[in-house]
Order: sequence, then C-alpha cells, then structure tokens
Amino acid sequence: MIARELIGTAQVPGGDELRLFRHDGDFMIVLGHNELMSSRMSGSEIALAEQTCARISTVKQPSLLIGGYGMGFTLRAALAMLDKKAQVTVAELVPEIIDWARGPMQELAAGCLDDPRARLEMADVADVIRAGPGRFDAILLDVDNGPDGLVRHANNQLYSARGLKAAKAALRPGGVLAVWSAAKDPAFTGRLRSAGFAVEEVAVRARSNGKGAKHVIWFATMAQG
Repeated sequence: MIARELIGTAQVPGGDELRLFRHDGDFMIVLGHNELMSSRMSGSEIALAEQTCARISTVKQPSLLIGGYGMGFTLRAALAMLDKKAQVTVAELVPEIIDWARGPMQELAAGCLDDPRARLEMADVADVIRAGPGRFDAILLDVDNGPDGLVRHANNQLYSARGLKAAKAALRPGGVLAVWSAAKDPAFTGRLRSAGFAVEEVAVRARSNGKGAKHVIWFATMAQG
C-alpha cells in the first residue's frame, strides 16, 4: 500500500486550508474532507473548455476568462482548441496553486501558463468579472464543487442573482457563461434563466475515458446583439 504524501498547504483568503497530496504518481487537492480535484479525473474539466470553445467557434480573436486555475486541465484544453489570436485570462486567488503548478505539478501543467495567449491575474474572479464589462466571449467557472461557496463563503456572490447580472454585463453578445458542478442544482438553473440566459445543462463524465461519476456543466448563453 502506497501512502498518500502531503506536498503542501495553502490558506484560501476568507476560507479554509487547501492541501496538496501525491499518491502513486497522481495529485489531489483537498479541502477538509472534500477532494476538490484530482489528476485522475480530468474529463469534466476538459469538457468545460472544449464545449465552451465549440459554442464560440465562430468568434474571431475570442477572449475567455477562466476562474480558477485548478490543475490547469481547463486552460490546457482551451488553448488546444483556440487559434493564436485568442486570449485566455486565468483568475486565481491562491498563490500556492500557481506555485504548485510551476513546482511539483510542472509536468502536469505542460507549460500552459507560459503560453503567450494565457494571461494570469492573481485576483478574485468576481473582481475580474466586475472590472471587465463587455470584455469576454466566455466565462468559465470552476472555483467550487458547484454553484455554492464551498471553498470560501464569498464565492456565493458568483452564483447569486447579482453575480449573474455582473457576469452577463461582462459578456459580449452571444457570449457564454459556463459553470462546472459536481451535481445538479435546479435552483441555480432557475436563477440563470431569471437572469435572462438561454440555459443548457449538460451531464459529463468525471474521467476522460468516459467513466466515473457524472458531473454537470451549465452553458448559459447571452442573446445575440
């Protein structure tokens, strides 16, 4: 039996402690008793990027916002689909997440943070959203285990009616707000519709081989101008 090795810890501003573990070549980031992410299960994070990019494939020079970095699966998948004129802003609140990406998980990161199309902002994604009216063609959120402030209470603002209004203001006509979740949440679906989005709720498998638990991604689309 190979023991799980604690690699590092990080304090989430306004939240609890994150722990990075390594086990038999895999990495996992844990909050309390919740495994927030694992290098074994990247399928739904990749789908978040691929299905969002497919929905804005006709946009020239697209601008995307990803919050947060996680283990980089969503960023890498987006960069793989986008052309050289695209720009992807990554908002990450916890400095250690980036330290881990450039340190023990460097091989997993595969240089995605150094891609010239990627722009890292060490900031709360909610602040980046509010600061950029009409700036983005897509906003991809994977900062909690769903539309609930699990990692930090302040994240609840992202999923509230006010937060959805801010996201809508930050999107260009035809833009997409994509939100990852470990489970369904009918109330959040209702809030998206009440905010004026056209909503698709898509079930995706946790693993890239099509196996594992089913996760959920909401694709909330702005009306065309």
